[in-house]
Amino acid sequence: MRAESSRASNIDMDDAQDMREDGVLRRGVVKWFDVTRGFGFVVCDDPDIGDILVHFSVLQDHGRRSLPEGTRVECVAVQRKRGFQASEIVSIDLSDAVEPVRQRSGEDRGDRLELIASAGPFETVFVKWFNRLKGYGFLVRYEDSRDIFVHMETLRRAEIDEVEPDQPLRARVVDGEKGPLAVVVEKVD
Repeated sequence: MRAESSRASNIDMDDAQDMREDGVLRRGVVKWFDVTRGFGFVVCDDPDIGDILVHFSVLQDHGRRSLPEGTRVECVAVQRKRGFQASEIVSIDLSDAVEPVRQRSGEDRGDRLELIASAGPFETVFVKWFNRLKGYGFLVRYEDSRDIFVHMETLRRAEIDEVEPDQPLRARVVDGEKGPLAVVVEKVD
Protein backbone atom coordinates (compact mmCIF):
# COMPACT_ATOMS: atom_id res chain seq x y z
CA MET A 1 0.00 0.00 0.00
CA ARG A 2 2.79 2.38 0.93
CA ALA A 3 4.65 1.66 -2.35
CA GLU A 4 1.50 2.39 -4.33
CA SER A 5 0.88 5.74 -2.66
CA SER A 6 4.53 6.69 -3.10
CA ARG A 7 4.35 5.78 -6.81
CA ALA A 8 1.08 7.72 -7.19
CA SER A 9 2.61 10.81 -5.63
CA ASN A 10 5.29 10.78 -8.33
CA ILE A 11 2.69 11.10 -11.12
CA ASP A 12 2.31 14.64 -12.42
CA MET A 13 -1.24 15.93 -11.81
CA ASP A 14 -1.76 16.68 -15.53
CA ASP A 15 -0.77 13.11 -16.35
CA ALA A 16 -3.12 11.78 -13.68
CA GLN A 17 -6.03 13.65 -15.26
CA ASP A 18 -5.22 12.07 -18.63
CA MET A 19 -4.97 8.51 -17.27
CA ARG A 20 -7.89 6.17 -17.72
CA GLU A 21 -8.38 2.75 -16.24
CA ASP A 22 -7.12 0.98 -19.39
CA GLY A 23 -5.34 3.64 -21.42
CA VAL A 24 -4.35 7.25 -21.81
CA LEU A 25 -6.50 10.14 -23.01
CA ARG A 26 -5.20 11.33 -26.39
CA ARG A 27 -6.32 13.97 -28.86
CA GLY A 28 -5.85 14.10 -32.61
CA VAL A 29 -7.30 14.46 -36.10
CA VAL A 30 -8.78 11.74 -38.29
CA LYS A 31 -6.31 11.00 -41.09
CA TRP A 32 -8.68 8.69 -42.96
CA PHE A 33 -11.50 6.28 -42.29
CA ASP A 34 -12.50 3.43 -44.60
CA VAL A 35 -16.21 2.75 -44.13
CA THR A 36 -16.01 -0.52 -46.06
CA ARG A 37 -13.27 -1.95 -43.86
CA GLY A 38 -14.69 -0.39 -40.71
CA PHE A 39 -11.57 1.34 -39.40
CA GLY A 40 -9.36 4.37 -39.79
CA PHE A 41 -6.54 6.28 -38.15
CA VAL A 42 -6.18 9.39 -36.01
CA VAL A 43 -2.96 11.39 -36.14
CA CYS A 44 -2.21 12.01 -32.47
CA ASP A 45 -1.33 15.54 -31.34
CA ASP A 46 1.62 13.96 -29.52
CA PRO A 47 4.09 13.11 -32.32
CA ASP A 48 5.77 10.45 -30.15
CA ILE A 49 2.57 8.37 -30.16
CA GLY A 50 2.04 8.10 -33.92
CA ASP A 51 -1.27 7.08 -35.46
CA ILE A 52 -4.09 5.63 -33.39
CA LEU A 53 -6.30 2.91 -34.89
CA VAL A 54 -10.04 3.60 -34.60
CA HIS A 55 -12.43 0.69 -35.16
CA PHE A 56 -16.05 1.51 -35.99
CA SER A 57 -17.25 -0.35 -32.89
CA VAL A 58 -15.98 2.45 -30.60
CA LEU A 59 -18.12 4.95 -32.52
CA GLN A 60 -21.42 3.21 -31.81
CA ASP A 61 -21.96 5.08 -28.52
CA HIS A 62 -21.96 8.26 -30.63
CA GLY A 63 -24.43 6.88 -33.17
CA ARG A 64 -21.78 6.70 -35.89
CA ARG A 65 -20.13 4.03 -38.03
CA SER A 66 -17.40 6.26 -39.46
CA LEU A 67 -15.69 9.63 -39.11
CA PRO A 68 -14.92 12.10 -41.90
CA GLU A 69 -11.30 13.14 -42.42
CA GLY A 70 -10.25 16.19 -40.43
CA THR A 71 -12.53 15.36 -37.48
CA ARG A 72 -10.92 16.21 -34.14
CA VAL A 73 -11.38 13.46 -31.57
CA GLU A 74 -10.49 12.81 -27.98
CA CYS A 75 -10.06 9.12 -27.22
CA VAL A 76 -8.72 6.65 -24.72
CA ALA A 77 -5.75 4.98 -26.44
CA VAL A 78 -4.32 1.66 -25.35
CA GLN A 79 -1.03 0.12 -26.44
CA ARG A 80 -1.43 -3.01 -28.57
CA LYS A 81 1.18 -5.19 -30.28
CA ARG A 82 0.99 -3.16 -33.50
CA GLY A 83 0.57 0.31 -31.97
CA PHE A 84 -2.08 2.37 -30.24
CA GLN A 85 -5.79 1.67 -30.61
CA ALA A 86 -8.76 3.72 -29.41
CA SER A 87 -10.73 1.77 -26.80
CA GLU A 88 -13.21 4.63 -26.29
CA ILE A 89 -14.10 7.83 -28.11
CA VAL A 90 -14.66 10.57 -25.54
CA SER A 91 -15.54 13.48 -27.85
CA ILE A 92 -15.99 14.23 -31.55
CA ASP A 93 -15.56 17.71 -33.08
CA LEU A 94 -16.72 17.89 -36.71
CA SER A 95 -16.09 21.64 -37.17
CA ASP A 96 -12.93 21.10 -39.30
CA ALA A 97 -14.03 17.82 -40.89
CA VAL A 98 -13.97 17.36 -44.63
CA GLU A 99 -17.48 16.30 -45.53
CA PRO A 100 -17.64 13.14 -47.57
CA VAL A 101 -18.97 13.40 -51.09
CA ARG A 102 -22.74 13.13 -50.84
CA GLN A 103 -24.47 10.62 -53.05
CA ARG A 104 -26.91 12.57 -55.22
CA SER A 105 -28.81 9.53 -56.35
CA GLY A 106 -28.38 5.97 -57.54
CA GLU A 107 -27.17 7.42 -60.84
CA ASP A 108 -23.70 8.35 -59.49
CA ARG A 109 -22.23 4.94 -60.24
CA GLY A 110 -23.64 5.15 -63.76
CA ASP A 111 -22.22 8.66 -64.14
CA ARG A 112 -18.78 7.42 -63.07
CA LEU A 113 -18.93 4.49 -65.49
CA GLU A 114 -19.94 6.86 -68.30
CA LEU A 115 -16.99 9.12 -67.49
CA ILE A 116 -14.63 6.15 -67.54
CA ALA A 117 -16.04 4.99 -70.88
CA SER A 118 -15.47 8.43 -72.40
CA ALA A 119 -11.94 8.87 -70.97
CA GLY A 120 -8.84 8.64 -73.10
CA PRO A 121 -6.25 5.87 -72.85
CA PHE A 122 -3.85 5.58 -69.91
CA GLU A 123 -1.12 8.19 -69.97
CA THR A 124 1.75 9.10 -67.67
CA VAL A 125 1.02 11.93 -65.24
CA PHE A 126 2.77 13.33 -62.18
CA VAL A 127 1.36 14.37 -58.82
CA LYS A 128 1.42 18.15 -58.54
CA TRP A 129 0.01 18.14 -55.00
CA PHE A 130 -2.51 16.21 -52.95
CA ASN A 131 -4.19 17.13 -49.66
CA ARG A 132 -5.69 14.17 -47.78
CA LEU A 133 -7.66 16.41 -45.44
CA LYS A 134 -9.33 18.17 -48.36
CA GLY A 135 -9.74 14.87 -50.18
CA TYR A 136 -8.38 15.97 -53.53
CA GLY A 137 -5.36 17.19 -55.44
CA PHE A 138 -3.98 17.77 -58.90
CA LEU A 139 -1.94 15.84 -61.43
CA VAL A 140 -0.08 17.22 -64.47
CA ARG A 141 1.08 15.82 -67.78
CA TYR A 142 4.72 16.17 -68.69
CA GLU A 143 3.92 18.02 -71.94
CA ASP A 144 0.92 20.02 -70.69
CA SER A 145 0.83 22.24 -67.62
CA ARG A 146 -2.98 22.17 -67.22
CA ASP A 147 -4.01 20.81 -63.84
CA ILE A 148 -5.86 17.48 -63.80
CA PHE A 149 -8.21 17.14 -60.82
CA VAL A 150 -8.02 13.87 -58.88
CA HIS A 151 -10.36 12.92 -56.05
CA MET A 152 -9.37 10.73 -53.11
CA GLU A 153 -12.04 8.17 -54.03
CA THR A 154 -10.34 7.67 -57.41
CA LEU A 155 -7.08 6.89 -55.60
CA ARG A 156 -8.85 4.60 -53.12
CA ARG A 157 -10.47 2.61 -55.91
CA ALA A 158 -6.94 2.01 -57.24
CA GLU A 159 -5.83 0.99 -53.71
CA ILE A 160 -3.39 3.91 -53.56
CA ASP A 161 -3.13 5.15 -49.98
CA GLU A 162 -0.48 7.85 -50.30
CA VAL A 163 0.94 9.99 -53.10
CA GLU A 164 3.83 12.44 -53.05
CA PRO A 165 4.60 15.48 -55.25
CA ASP A 166 6.31 14.51 -58.54
CA GLN A 167 5.30 10.84 -58.11
CA PRO A 168 4.51 9.31 -61.52
CA LEU A 169 1.14 7.64 -62.04
CA ARG A 170 -0.83 6.42 -65.02
CA ALA A 171 -4.26 7.95 -65.48
CA ARG A 172 -7.22 7.99 -67.80
CA VAL A 173 -8.40 11.58 -68.13
CA VAL A 174 -11.69 13.05 -69.29
CA ASP A 175 -12.66 16.68 -69.89
CA GLY A 176 -14.98 17.41 -66.99
CA GLU A 177 -17.27 20.38 -66.42
CA LYS A 178 -14.50 22.28 -64.63
CA GLY A 179 -11.52 20.97 -66.61
CA PRO A 180 -9.49 17.77 -66.94
CA LEU A 181 -10.46 15.04 -64.48
CA ALA A 182 -8.64 11.78 -63.68
CA VAL A 183 -11.29 9.05 -63.56
CA VAL A 184 -8.97 6.04 -63.27
CA VAL A 185 -5.42 5.96 -61.89
CA GLU A 186 -2.83 3.28 -61.34
CA LYS A 187 0.68 3.08 -59.97
CA VAL A 188 3.65 3.05 -62.31
CA ASP A 189 5.78 -0.07 -61.84
